[in-house]
Amino acid sequence: MEIKQITAINQVDSEAWNNLAGDGYPFMRHEFLSALEQSGCVSGQTGWQPRHVLVTENNELLAGMPLYLKTHSRGEYVFDNQWAYAYEQNGGRYYPKWLTAIPFTPCQGARIAIKEQADQRQLSGLLVDFIKTKSEQDGISSWHCLFPVGGQLESLRALGLAVRVGVQFQWFNKGYRTFDDFLGTLNASKRKMLKRERRKVAEQGIEIIQLSGGEVSEYQWQVFFDFYQMTYLKHGMRPYLNLDFFLACAATMGGKLLLVFALKEGRYVGATLSFVGGDTLFGRYWGCLEEYNALHFEACYYQGLDYCIANGLERFDSGAQGEHKIARGFEPVTTYSAHWFQDERFAKAIEQFLDREKSAVRFYKEDATNYLPFKK
Repeated sequence: MEIKQITAINQVDSEAWNNLAGDGYPFMRHEFLSALEQSGCVSGQTGWQPRHVLVTENNELLAGMPLYLKTHSRGEYVFDNQWAYAYEQNGGRYYPKWLTAIPFTPCQGARIAIKEQADQRQLSGLLVDFIKTKSEQDGISSWHCLFPVGGQLESLRALGLAVRVGVQFQWFNKGYRTFDDFLGTLNASKRKMLKRERRKVAEQGIEIIQLSGGEVSEYQWQVFFDFYQMTYLKHGMRPYLNLDFFLACAATMGGKLLLVFALKEGRYVGATLSFVGGDTLFGRYWGCLEEYNALHFEACYYQGLDYCIANGLERFDSGAQGEHKIARGFEPVTTYSAHWFQDERFAKAIEQFLDREKSAVRFYKEDATNYLPFKK
């Protein structure tokens, strides 16, 4: 077997990569990762230097892992700024660090694309050993793998990485045929609340339309992007993504995009963009110029639930944070990240911290379930 690094995802054949990544999780697709790089959203200038790792045998791709050399911790959604501060207060240099993640995307999924017939534990071990060796050679402090799932998480745990837990809120389709079926599972007060919120949107004269990415015009993409930018500008931040990224996604994976537009008197007033996976809808970006009563809930949540029910999707992953989702039927789920530090003393301190944090996160998740709106 041969292990090598590449400095751009387009240096690996897209078909070979996608054959390993599969079709169910859109963010590991070659098209998505390429759109990030070709648009300049991911680059050395933005602090995300691509250093993807490939494992080949007789010129056949056996495994591929997104990897970035990071000079900051922005756009990750697993917060380690205090770790960086502590590391540097003790004379170390935290950045640059290795990061295996989907940039700006806090959605759980496979983080190593591996050929089905291959030995996953063996290949994971090879990749971990490669990262450790490169870290020693290049003076890199640490490696972080964000939002892995299933067997890959357990492989990383078995290989000695410390595991961190978090909580997100997701909605699960329990065989609903209509939105009213879902409402029927809620207690009376929350059922009335959801009906009232949907009614308020209509009473304000707002029309909602759903479009597949391939149906969206370039003008509509510009409208969406203006809304997306505003979400960040309202908080004094620069957006992570640019219009070229969204246009590239529309051109190469339009069938996996769902755009929801809100119109009032023929004028666009808000929009949200989701990605469609094999059994999951991933809600990602939202924006508006003016605030309208309950429009955020309608565009970002209820339209997504409608889509999942109509298309038989099992889950709606609406991204990080948002305790207001609980009252609307989104259940707390545990998320994970895995971490390795070259400095063994610091690694031990992090393990002790994560053990204490895990108890607090478990209590938070258990408490959140008490506020779910479902009938007892």
